[in-house]
Amino acid sequence: MLWESISSVVLGLALSWVALHTLPGRLPPVRVVYVTGVLGALFGAYLTHSTLGAGHVLATPAGAALVGAVTLSLLIRPRSSRAVRSAAAQ
Repeated sequence: MLWESISSVVLGLALSWVALHTLPGRLPPVRVVYVTGVLGALFGAYLTHSTLGAGHVLATPAGAALVGAVTLSLLIRPRSSRAVRSAAAQ
């Protein structure tokens, strides 16, 4: 379980780094992105390990990557910085 945790932290950091370099300007501050990626990957590894049990060497990092990517995707902001007004407000 220790190696799964360490690999999940590394995977979360890698996902965060990729997100920061792929989507510059559309994410919150760097520290928030790194913390979210790491915590999402750790939770994904925990969830996968709890569901499948021990001994699933490839499934646990895959679950960590999936949950880490989903949590990072929740941080993405819209492209335009101008306020979008609804039709009812006009």
